[in-house]
Amino acid sequence: QVQLVESGGGLVQAGGSLRLSCAASGRTFSNYRMGWFRQAPGKEREFVSAITWSSGLTSYADSTKGRFTISRDNARNTVYLQMDSLKPEDTALYYCAAKLTASSVYNYWGQGTQVTVSS
Repeated sequence: QVQLVESGGGLVQAGGSLRLSCAASGRTFSNYRMGWFRQAPGKEREFVSAITWSSGLTSYADSTKGRFTISRDNARNTVYLQMDSLKPEDTALYYCAAKLTASSVYNYWGQGTQVTVSS
């Protein structure tokens, strides 16, 4: 079955950087789109960024554009989220998710990794 395992979260000061990783296994992901989402306490889960595995096409939320960069490593079946210029409002539980490129629903989710940005 599909498994998504996130890592790389932690505590960082405002202005700092972190790189999240999502190791994907269980099938070939060439026809999948991989996304990063986050959920802060008391708030709804929100979209952060996504990448189409085959084409490398990316998209970003307005709040992360210019600061975050999503990428993938085909050989390692891993998706990365490089987060720079972090702000306290980026504090959240970050989730990796996967869906078929043609689908509108992300139906595979990881357990999440916590990112905390101190001011």
